Amino acid sequence: MSMAGNLRKVGNLGKVGSLSKVGSLRKVGGLRRAARLGRRGARVDLSHPARSPLGSSVVNCVTYREGVRQPVGRDLVESVEHIRKTGDGFVWLGLHEPTEREFAGIAALFDLHPLAVEDAVHAHQRPKVERYDHTLFAVFKTVCYVEHTELTATSEVVDTGEIMVFVGRDFVVTVRHGRHGSLGPLREELEGAPEQLAQGPAAVLHAIADHVVDGYLAVTDSVQSDIDHVETAVFAPDGERLDPGRIYQLKRELLELKRAVVPLGRPLQVLATQPMRIIAPEIQAYFRDVDDHLKRATEQIAAFDELLNSILQAHLAQVTVAQNEDMRKITAWAAVIAVPTMVCGMYGMNFDHMPELHWQYGYPLVMSLVATVCVALYRGFRRSGWL
Repeated sequence: MSMAGNLRKVGNLGKVGSLSKVGSLRKVGGLRRAARLGRRGARVDLSHPARSPLGSSVVNCVTYREGVRQPVGRDLVESVEHIRKTGDGFVWLGLHEPTEREFAGIAALFDLHPLAVEDAVHAHQRPKVERYDHTLFAVFKTVCYVEHTELTATSEVVDTGEIMVFVGRDFVVTVRHGRHGSLGPLREELEGAPEQLAQGPAAVLHAIADHVVDGYLAVTDSVQSDIDHVETAVFAPDGERLDPGRIYQLKRELLELKRAVVPLGRPLQVLATQPMRIIAPEIQAYFRDVDDHLKRATEQIAAFDELLNSILQAHLAQVTVAQNEDMRKITAWAAVIAVPTMVCGMYGMNFDHMPELHWQYGYPLVMSLVATVCVALYRGFRRSGWL
């Protein structure tokens, strides 16, 4: 079986190394030649919202020992072999939307399960946690609030992406899909807290879960602002003129947010409660804290959904009331106009014997009678609020 993963350049401040063409899956020597990493000086964040600036799916690859970032002195395979021999440290490899060819060598090196590899490459997965032998595979949905000047019936409010995390005893492989959710800032934050990184790959998994859930809370706060604006517009004096498409669009975007947030509840409970060799009991306690934050986000989304339903019903009620008022006005004016129409119709029948036709005061009397009745009807409708 041949392996065609193609890992290209990983940048640095000094020299940019190259990752050659991957050889055979069965031979570690061929994989070593394929996974050659260039030397790197000071820390360089290669994260990018769409693609690594060097044109590769590889975003970053760093070795940590006792929570401290190690200078790159070995290639990827040598680093992994050294860590497995000494039992000290781990490798964190970050990827962005890799292809099957690009991911094949990494999957062989870390012995990742084919089903998990398929999910990581093709994305569009529900949040979940799965255990494969000595590897833990987790899927998180990331969300991002899309800024807009005004909410319309076609505005995009929430954008979603995915982060897949492979966690082993001595490695973390993150695969990101989407134009947001960069883990570069999170990596830098963790490197500033070596005591947390020293707890191993499980600490990285917790930090990613916490980072994703914090993003949920930030998005819900922004969505609440949109809901407040719509609510204000609905109950304004001319609220019945509001385009209901704005409310429906907000409900659709809220549904997309709900699909990303709610399914994560069960996986977090698994991480927080079920014993796992990869996750120490003291770290599981922190997953319970993340689960609490997720529940708060879930409750907010449920409350937003109910509020939008109420706003929509209120808007429809306003439209119905406005239509009823229009119908009453039309009915009142029709009643007023019916009086002269009826009188004119009577005297337009051209009968030969109609005494009023030849009476000197017939026309003034009829006009006065019509005007009196019309004025009386108008005043009556005005008092009743129909006009």
